[in-house]
Amino acid sequence: MRIAQVAPLHESVPPRLYGGTERVVSYLTEELVRSGHDVTLFASADSRTSATLRPGSLRGLRLDPANRDALPYHVAMLQDVVEAASAFDVVHFHIDCIHLPILAHLAAPAVTTLHGRLDLPGLAAMFKRFPDADLVSISDAQREPLQRVRWAATVHHGLPADLLPLGEGRGGYLAFLGRMSPEKGPDAAMRIARRAGLPLRMAAKVETMDRPYYQDVVAPLMGAGVDFVGEIDEAKKPAFLGDASALLFPIDWPEPFGLVMIEAMACGTPVIAYRRGSVPEIVEEGVTGWIVKDEEEAVAAIARCADFDRAACRRAFERRFSAARMARDYLHVYRHVAAPRQASIRAA
Repeated sequence: MRIAQVAPLHESVPPRLYGGTERVVSYLTEELVRSGHDVTLFASADSRTSATLRPGSLRGLRLDPANRDALPYHVAMLQDVVEAASAFDVVHFHIDCIHLPILAHLAAPAVTTLHGRLDLPGLAAMFKRFPDADLVSISDAQREPLQRVRWAATVHHGLPADLLPLGEGRGGYLAFLGRMSPEKGPDAAMRIARRAGLPLRMAAKVETMDRPYYQDVVAPLMGAGVDFVGEIDEAKKPAFLGDASALLFPIDWPEPFGLVMIEAMACGTPVIAYRRGSVPEIVEEGVTGWIVKDEEEAVAAIARCADFDRAACRRAFERRFSAARMARDYLHVYRHVAAPRQASIRAA
């Protein structure tokens, strides 16, 4: 198939540091190319891909000091997509909702993966205006606030099988990987680690909007037993996750997916997560981790990690969360949304 992938321009594809959506777009794009498909990636010029790259900005905008507003870059990129659309069998958007008004005028079938939370004010009313948009959720839980839309499928994220090796978990510490934001629960992670009597290593990004929370809530809890290492790149993840006794995921929001959970599973590291959002779909109780309701249950789960079967966790990851499985799922969606267009061409 001739497939266009349209990525956000906030980060490169894949991102240098933090960036879940752009990372998933990269894994999907590379797997589709490996499978023999003709893929064009609309992304920032500093992206690294084996697909044909159509740049929409010189670099990922979050790390560009000259950038003040990402919107103009995305609008210009959408015009590039419109002009090139007839060359594709399907266009796959990953840019939230900004492109929805052009779908009815696009010279190719399109599918949109929604990567964010869908319980925000105004979203239901907005999507009601675009009833013919084929949408993909990244978990069934993500769909709950938007029932009356055109869901084409749920496709869980996947990782390349060789990206993160099985680790031994001998570092003697707990890990937290994500953002220093209230919904990710870094303060809860620190309290859990202290109650469990284990050191906590925190690899996290602090965004401008989260600095007051970091300074007022997180920083006072820092101290002995907590090692804040900042953002880490892909090269550091295998050791960071693979040496950990467990990944703490005490979220306080309806997490649409949580890529870090399957990154930990790829390393054979158990995930200890609160029952919110997608967690019950991702974590297999006792196989890839434990689902808990509070800090007390999280501490109890940590005590079980000594007997955890890391190899079985890795096998579960390979079975459920590989990039190859993700690409197969999306190809099924592409063929489904492209079928009416292809039928009309054959009839003509």
